[in-house]
Amino acid sequence: MAHTAIDNSQRLKELGTAPIGKLLLKYSLPAVVGTVVSAVYNIVDSIVIGHAIDDPNVVAGMAITFPVMNLVTALGMLVGAGAATRVSIVMGQNDRRVAEIILGNCVQLTIIFGLLYVIGFSFFLDPLLRAFGASDNSLPYAREFLQWVLPGMVLMNLTFSYNNVMRASGYPAKAMYTNMIGAVLNAILAPLFLFGFHWGIRGAAIATDLSMLVTATWVMSHFFNKNNTLHFAKGTFKFNWPIIKGVLYIGMAPFLINVAGSGINAIINNTLVNYGGDNAVAAVVVFNRYMTVFVFIIIGICQGMQPIVGYNYGSGRFKRLFRTFWMAAITALCFTTLGSLLSVFNPRPIAAMFMQDEEQIQCAINCLRITMLTFWMVGFQIVTTNFFQALGMAGKAVFLSLTRQIIFMIPLLIILPPLMGLNGVWSAFPISDLAATITAAILLSVQMRRISRKSEQMRTQTPTQIEHDL
Repeated sequence: MAHTAIDNSQRLKELGTAPIGKLLLKYSLPAVVGTVVSAVYNIVDSIVIGHAIDDPNVVAGMAITFPVMNLVTALGMLVGAGAATRVSIVMGQNDRRVAEIILGNCVQLTIIFGLLYVIGFSFFLDPLLRAFGASDNSLPYAREFLQWVLPGMVLMNLTFSYNNVMRASGYPAKAMYTNMIGAVLNAILAPLFLFGFHWGIRGAAIATDLSMLVTATWVMSHFFNKNNTLHFAKGTFKFNWPIIKGVLYIGMAPFLINVAGSGINAIINNTLVNYGGDNAVAAVVVFNRYMTVFVFIIIGICQGMQPIVGYNYGSGRFKRLFRTFWMAAITALCFTTLGSLLSVFNPRPIAAMFMQDEEQIQCAINCLRITMLTFWMVGFQIVTTNFFQALGMAGKAVFLSLTRQIIFMIPLLIILPPLMGLNGVWSAFPISDLAATITAAILLSVQMRRISRKSEQMRTQTPTQIEHDL
């Protein structure tokens, strides 16, 4: 036990002492592998369904399920992302008991929210899908998939949310294995159920559910092990409302990102139905799945950045905080630039991966060439948003989260399509990315100057005082 305590203490100490480059690689690489592998869940489903079922409407049906699943993910992130951030900060302040209380409270919240949305969505599934743009042709496919996959989303929220807490408490490699186990299992089961058993679209949903059952069991077993840095402890499950409020406050940023994303998807899908029909809605599947790979890479980088930033902010090491941000931002920019170049100059192989119908493929090609024009900037914008979240500055993180999707995208979707038709819908994406990135850069510049001024007070103020001043 003594040896384990020393190991756990060393895991946390390195966040404040190890070289930033080595530390960011150690934490981000497993996170990137884990998040990219987790993207395989949806990508495998889309590819297999698109080629196993000989009906172009099935691709549009899958597109309609995205905003509903985003709403489900939003509720999970409301608790899980806030928990991971608060755990990192209190660990930096050497308050492990508070971290355990956060863990015990948030597991219960995740399960409660999960049961509520499964019951609620089950009663209102058809109206919800209609609101998100389902047509008579795509509705049956969307309904069947969600009816089978929704119960498994409770397990998905437990998996992804507490995987972040696992990483924040010093286990980045183990967190990576979580997503790898589930993705590999899903990649085996989905083709088996669709091509082998001929279960149709419900086969992909059942494969996802079974994969999530395995990964949720893996994650939760980690926190039942008393030898780990952070684990379930007696007396930590009683609801502590100040702690819950703090967690939900920080988690509000990713929650609103996903809720706004669902709302925007509803507007986009309905606009696409009006200007391009189900083929245009199907093109969004290609755009979303392709973009998701690169966005998940950036999210992985941010997940690796988050415990380093949170710990060093909590302990008042601001120079390390700045170096961590810039290293993460430059790395993210490189990946999104690659994603932008590939899709703009060679979109056909990407589109053909998800669909068979030539008319749909041509529509997806046009979509990719326009929507991904300024995607190369998105890496910086996402890292900046997560930087504010890691500092516990939820208000700024929420604002940046909403700039692209609400402040810029909605007006553009109202103005451009009547002037440019379907291309007006696609053009709203790169213009929103550009405007949101400029906004993030301005806010970051102001905040970094403020932190730099306060860093001079480190020798005379406690980290708690500094955090209060900021």
